[in-house]
Amino acid sequence: MQNNRESIIISFLKLESTGGILLFCSAVLAIVISNSFLEPYYKLFISTPVEIRIGPLEIAKPLLLWINDGLMAIFFFLVGLELKRELLEGELSEKRKIILPGIGAVGGMVIPALIYLFFNADDPVAVKGWAIPSATDIAFALGVLTLLNSRVPSSMKIFLTSLAIFDDIGAILIIAFFYTSKISLLALGVVFLCLLILFFMNKRNIISNSPYILIGTIMWAATLKSGIHATLAGVLLAMFIPMRSKKDPDHSPLNSLENDLHSIVAFFVLPVFAFANAGINFSGVTANQIFHGVPVGIVLGLFLGKQIGIFGFCWLFIKCNLARLPDNMNWLSLYGISALCGIGFTMSLFIGSLAFEETGVNLLFDERLGIILGSLLSGLLGFLVLRVSLGNRERPKK
Repeated sequence: MQNNRESIIISFLKLESTGGILLFCSAVLAIVISNSFLEPYYKLFISTPVEIRIGPLEIAKPLLLWINDGLMAIFFFLVGLELKRELLEGELSEKRKIILPGIGAVGGMVIPALIYLFFNADDPVAVKGWAIPSATDIAFALGVLTLLNSRVPSSMKIFLTSLAIFDDIGAILIIAFFYTSKISLLALGVVFLCLLILFFMNKRNIISNSPYILIGTIMWAATLKSGIHATLAGVLLAMFIPMRSKKDPDHSPLNSLENDLHSIVAFFVLPVFAFANAGINFSGVTANQIFHGVPVGIVLGLFLGKQIGIFGFCWLFIKCNLARLPDNMNWLSLYGISALCGIGFTMSLFIGSLAFEETGVNLLFDERLGIILGSLLSGLLGFLVLRVSLGNRERPKK
């Protein structure tokens, strides 16, 4: 069982790292196209209307929102599967190992949000983006770690992954409580009915994935119509996928589905999302746009807030003997990981789209500029610090 768990973690890290590189290439391609003669075609592509109609049920959205609401539901489904596995059988099942990444994640969400609010508190529209710099992009972060090759100890990768999982939990809660529009009780009733069916299927230990995917698709459509963001349906569905087969304890439906989805998410879902959302045109940019409260708050939230929040909260808990540093990590490597978590790219873009899509004010440039600059600076600093720290792994004296 232990060897199997290690192989899953190794496979996960390889996929996430490679996916992070592809994610970066997709974002760069979108920026290049948006600043070339191809920009009109790029806009035409993401605004292409796509409609599905079954009797009175109609879902009509531009392609960009199908990507953000549909494809990202698959991403959140995978996040839910990873979360359930880690809680039941992985690193998060051991309480002593979850304290430090858990408290680090809290600091890494609270401090960036406060920094953003400091620069935007007097703007009722801009303030809606307070959660944008609170996110961490695990694919990008692990992609940067890959550049350091085998010099990175596994404990450092596991710590970063665990911290990012807690960060994802925070993002899920933020979306559920702060970015939910008007509720449709009829659609919400369909969601609860789907949950009851999923609960019954789980109790009966139905291990075939097809029924779960069918009910999950219906639940996604109902969630979309309910006013709750549709991506949360992916997380809810994941919670009902059986961890083990009662007839064959060595078979894990959850692990099998997770392995199948990893490649799809890493090499298709996230790159497509990055390509569709990262396009930013720099022509005619003014100083007022660059130094507007939104990009400044996001840049400083990601670059300073993340490292101050994560490192500061972890330092405090370690000094109070409430937690300890993971093996083969020192203060400098902890700081490097904290800086690296300022790469908020995918989740920051996603939260940004939720924050401003219904305001009627176009803040896409401000938001994307801040996310790209903040993530770039954080990734560069984190890489340089970790490169230095790997030459000295002596644990600090308390």
